[in-house]
Amino acid sequence: MKLIRNSRASDEVSRIAGLIELDIVFGRLKPRERLVEDDLIARFESKRHVVRSALQELENLGILVRHKNRGAAVRDFPPREVEELYDVRATLQRRAAEIIPLPAPRELTDALENLHLRHCRAIANGDLRRVFELNNTFHDTLFSACGNRHLAEAIGHYAWLSHAIRSYRMGDPQLLEQARHEHGQMIEALRQGDRTALVRLCVEHINPSKEIYLRSCEFRPEAATAAIAADYR
Repeated sequence: MKLIRNSRASDEVSRIAGLIELDIVFGRLKPRERLVEDDLIARFESKRHVVRSALQELENLGILVRHKNRGAAVRDFPPREVEELYDVRATLQRRAAEIIPLPAPRELTDALENLHLRHCRAIANGDLRRVFELNNTFHDTLFSACGNRHLAEAIGHYAWLSHAIRSYRMGDPQLLEQARHEHGQMIEALRQGDRTALVRLCVEHINPSKEIYLRSCEFRPEAATAAIAADYR
């Protein structure tokens, strides 16, 4: 899973979209927070149509929502939708773990070990952008090994949709350490051919960010109510 893809015709659109996306991933932009076009134009020293195109890319990915006369805002998920989204993610990741060949080929475990070591260094250095990128690459590499391209792409798609939820994990050192430890356990399960452990880890790995997000909803019930109402407009 990568950041916004570059294209020869719209490098500037992709650059701006990617930077806004990172703000969401790292929690600098919170759910329901508005993105003001004039502020973005000034920040990126860009033109209005370019900023609007960047916002459109993010809306297409399901990261932002736009309402008439209110502009764009970071997508906010009501608790029920969070549960449904993570149920789909768990189902997809469980299936991938069930069909990854075991014991895994040496080239796969070596590639994952290399990514794991780099991920650990990025955490130690506090380089959250690299943490994010390497975490995504680790999971892309792992789930691509299932041999079902459509399943791997679906896993990546639903991970994209949960950006605003996953951001709650990025700034928490304890949860980053937990993620790092679980990556190591996944590699060991692949090496040992332990299907039960691999399936359990792939499902449980996504739960902490979901649980933190749901707890945050308890302290902002007006946000959940507004999001639910928006779904029916």
